[in-house]
Amino acid sequence: MNRAVFLDRDGVLNRAFVRGGKSYPPATLHEFELLEGVAEACSALKSAGFKLIVVTNQPDVATGKQTRAVVEKMHAKLTALVPIDDIFVCYHVDADICACRKPAPGMILEAAKRHDIDLASSYLVGDRWRDIEAGVRAGCQAIFIEYGYAEKAAEGYVLATGSLKQASDFICNNEAGIK
Repeated sequence: MNRAVFLDRDGVLNRAFVRGGKSYPPATLHEFELLEGVAEACSALKSAGFKLIVVTNQPDVATGKQTRAVVEKMHAKLTALVPIDDIFVCYHVDADICACRKPAPGMILEAAKRHDIDLASSYLVGDRWRDIEAGVRAGCQAIFIEYGYAEKAAEGYVLATGSLKQASDFICNNEAGIK
């Protein structure tokens, strides 16, 4: 079986826009930019033998604030810059009560089936409580990138850190213990 690092998109891989303590995705392809150290962190994780899978909620498509075409262009840009193995997107809002919208673990479970992933030997890295709860519910070890958003607190993570680079360092340093 494979090991993976499941990555939230906005705030983990690319810059999120924070207004009033709340995180928002980039509105345009021009605003989509990788955070510092992301390319190096992803390369290190790939070298350590992990599949890299993005799991992202993009409800702005359902609410009409964003188009699916722009989201897909952002993902094409992302995969051109970092070695991502797959991207799973939930375009629903909470009211849809779907199995894929984080904090539900549906995207992670689907990815695990598609890529033959051992979830207990895998990680999720996210910057919101929804990400962490989805990872924990799926059976992954969760790492929380703490930005101090004004929202519900994340619980159940194995590490709180300030960046994907720090999370990658932790995972790579502990990699021998989870093979």
